[in-house]
Amino acid sequence: MRSPRLFPLSLLTLASLLSANAFADDVQVAVAANFTAPLQAIATAFEQDTGHHVLASPGATGQLYAQIKNGAPYEVFLSADDTTPAKLESEGDVAKGSRFTYAIGTLALWSAKEGYVDDKGKVLEGGSYQHLAIANPKAAPYGLAATQVLAHLDLTAATAGKIVEGQNITQAFQFAQTGNAELGFVALSQVYKDGKITSGSAWVVPQNLYDPIRQDAVVLTKGEHSAAAKAFVDYLRAPKAAAIIKSYGYTLDAQRQ
Repeated sequence: MRSPRLFPLSLLTLASLLSANAFADDVQVAVAANFTAPLQAIATAFEQDTGHHVLASPGATGQLYAQIKNGAPYEVFLSADDTTPAKLESEGDVAKGSRFTYAIGTLALWSAKEGYVDDKGKVLEGGSYQHLAIANPKAAPYGLAATQVLAHLDLTAATAGKIVEGQNITQAFQFAQTGNAELGFVALSQVYKDGKITSGSAWVVPQNLYDPIRQDAVVLTKGEHSAAAKAFVDYLRAPKAAAIIKSYGYTLDAQRQ
């Protein structure tokens, strides 16, 4: 005989599921290419914890800025610098008081070859390599940081003929990953997880050789009244997201450590 409790219990279960997802929504996030992998991990946890769904669009910071100014439907912007969000804020494209530093980036010199890059970066001075990949310094803060490192090391002229520019840090990494460039300046987060380099060989560039890569987040005006956008930036500030961010080699502001 069918239990008389089964049907009511199913209704309660259905009601519970509907209630949990009643206010779930999508949030459109423009994200600097260097932060793609951490965002994927954060988005997975965020979706499990809140029901909201992250729709991510990675790219170079300069390219994302242009898309935002041209009306792209982004609600949250995770930049690779702090100047671009500040500019958007001054131009009235940002929800008031929403800007904060979500991560501080680290630059690395990397090769897909094991043992190719020494722990002091002396391979840069050797000249045995033919190609050095960097991101476009006009559009990508990690590319600008790479040029600052070369200038500090007095290697700008020596490497001028070896530079291969990617549109963003992802493309620069791909040049090095595929061997089209023996070396590449990449975001540490692309080759680092849980305290170690995940493949190849790398020199973690000392941060006194380039300007700090303070990566700011903002809620854009298109997301100003979005509950999902607010939930996402709140989550980005929370301890669970902070732990994920640090696991990819980023540092945080002192108040968030």
